[in-house]
Amino acid sequence: MQRITITIDDDLAAELDAHMTASGASGRSEAIRDLVRRGLATVRTEPGDERCYGVVSCAVDQSVRQLAARIPQGRLDRHDQTIAALSVPLDHTTSIDVAVMRGRMSDVTAYAEALFLERGVMHGSLGLIPVAEGTTKHVHEHGHSHEHTHYKVQSSL
Repeated sequence: MQRITITIDDDLAAELDAHMTASGASGRSEAIRDLVRRGLATVRTEPGDERCYGVVSCAVDQSVRQLAARIPQGRLDRHDQTIAALSVPLDHTTSIDVAVMRGRMSDVTAYAEALFLERGVMHGSLGLIPVAEGTTKHVHEHGHSHEHTHYKVQSSL
């Protein structure tokens, strides 16, 4: 780990301390690391082949023709990437939809951007969680072994 010294004015330090308290960070360094990670994630311009989990959320006007059928179909078309989906009714025509996806960052981002362009989809948001993919071999009681994939969350993209 590297030590970096920064100088900030009193007002910004007070805001940092308030963020630290609200977020539960144990100190200014932890709070600053968290803010830097988040900031760097937002400046990334081109999603690549890195693996990630993505949390896609949006408000959906269910009264828009066929939208209530197209959104689930879009997830079915990506059944190998879709981990979970939730739709919560807000009023008689609007719901909040949340989908947890996994795969290449470019694929997850493309899905989210296409969804957000649909007429009747509002307030779209995509949160990306970078992961490293690794294969592990497990041995069971009777000597049978098999490999499967594990994902380990990374601190930055």
